[in-house]
Amino acid sequence: MTTAGSKILIVDDENEICALIAQYVQQEGLTPIMAHSGEVGVEKVRTEHPDTLVVDMKLPGIDGMQVLKAAKALDEDLPVILMTGYPEIRGAVAAMRAGAHDYLAKPLKQHEVLRVVFRALNELALKRKLRHLSSQIENESSLRESMGSSGAVTRLLSDVTRVAKTNFSVLIQGETGTGKELVADAIHRLSLRCGAPFMAVDCGAIPETLLESELFGHEKGAYTGADKRKIGKFEMAHGGTLFLDEVANLPLGSQAKLLRVLQEKAIYRVGGTQPIGADVRVLAACNKNLHHLGESGSFRSDVYFRLNEFSIWVPPLRERQEDILYLAKRFVDVTNLELQKDVKGFTQSAVDALLAYNWPGNVRQLRSMIRRGVLLADDLITEQHLGMDWVSPKAAVACPEGDRQTQDALRGDLTFKEIKHRKIVAMEMEILAQVLRETGGNKAKAARLLHIDYKTIHSKIRRYGILAT
Repeated sequence: MTTAGSKILIVDDENEICALIAQYVQQEGLTPIMAHSGEVGVEKVRTEHPDTLVVDMKLPGIDGMQVLKAAKALDEDLPVILMTGYPEIRGAVAAMRAGAHDYLAKPLKQHEVLRVVFRALNELALKRKLRHLSSQIENESSLRESMGSSGAVTRLLSDVTRVAKTNFSVLIQGETGTGKELVADAIHRLSLRCGAPFMAVDCGAIPETLLESELFGHEKGAYTGADKRKIGKFEMAHGGTLFLDEVANLPLGSQAKLLRVLQEKAIYRVGGTQPIGADVRVLAACNKNLHHLGESGSFRSDVYFRLNEFSIWVPPLRERQEDILYLAKRFVDVTNLELQKDVKGFTQSAVDALLAYNWPGNVRQLRSMIRRGVLLADDLITEQHLGMDWVSPKAAVACPEGDRQTQDALRGDLTFKEIKHRKIVAMEMEILAQVLRETGGNKAKAARLLHIDYKTIHSKIRRYGILAT
């Protein structure tokens, strides 16, 4: 742990004791904070967030034991060191039982004070590290639970975990309905800013005339109807994260102001003249190719490069075949609870249709379709309950995907190699599904017909999420 700058709160009614300990810790690169009564000490725990508290047992007003209990109520991890001029065993035992980290006897010795303070700081660092790791595991599990366990989601989670610990601005790109806000929220929850606010702004849902007021706030009288000061999302997210959803919808004028905020780390309220510090991490999402928009002039390239310190691509559902049935079952369970029903699952034809469909609306469309199915079904969800009885599996896998890939190629979103790979995947899925239907789901027989080994066919069935029986 790097202890330099750690804050040590010293509470003693004797000025000389406070000054002496302050001198000791300051010489070691620590930051002393002093209070001369228990009441002031508790208030400084609340406002200063110290890393260690050193407090005398005998104080006017509330004593050291009361300060200890109040401090622990505010911050259970805060190490508290009690001092006394009357050392005795019973007092030390009582202090330890109340949660004290250690016990110092007066007159104080410099080496003993520093030994106890540094041990307290190291213990605090370990507690914080363990808490952060526990939170990270919980939050990683939460994102996987929300999106699935496919290889694509695993790679996405790796990117999220890697960038979360930094202060990089992140551009999250992907089609509508893929879960870009879930990714932004996960980045925030895995970051060191997780205790501060996460504020989301839908840049496409706010009228252009109100957008800057929403982002930066406004002063009273800034425009007609501004009858009082308003705090904007940047100020509300101070110390935390601001998520700009559909950032491509920002007008060029607002883009220029956003660029200034990203460069200067300060905002100006509409109608204001004084800069206001903005300690905010910015995450942005877009369902279009923002780089191409920059080249066409509809989005500022300098803003794009500022936002794109790190880029995350959220893959569409059609590229995450393994996640479709997992998410479908999850949505069934959630909707069962909501509607107080007990729908068991899907018919085989409904499963085939779910896996064959191209999902242009991605996870959002899947969720809506499953909710409809649970509402209409009594036991098992059929194609008719989903409204998918019109879907032709072969056409759904081959034709729309091919058309979409061609359109992606024309826009420059995919390389020739990526298009070729996706077409091969679609072809493999169609062949495997057809052969498995012919063999009644017998993978060994299907492998023999296709002249491939059992391990290969089993791996491909798992990768593509094909139901084999």
